[in-house]
Amino acid sequence: MSANSAHTRVTVHPPTPSGGRRVTVGREVLGTAYGVIDVLEFLRRAGIDPDDVRLEDSPLIEWTGGGPGAWS
Repeated sequence: MSANSAHTRVTVHPPTPSGGRRVTVGREVLGTAYGVIDVLEFLRRAGIDPDDVRLEDSPLIEWTGGGPGAWS
């Protein structure tokens, strides 16, 4: 995945009963996040500089089932 791609879209899925949230790019599962630090690490691994992303209102991230404060 290219960090410069206009089509890069990260989805943070709804919290599971354990509080984790699956994080995907397209059909690729990046992992399960248990907090925003994990989301930032997944962004970094995907080639996106987390310092350039505002979690609350980034067009790169789709939060389903709650925003960055919803973990349970």
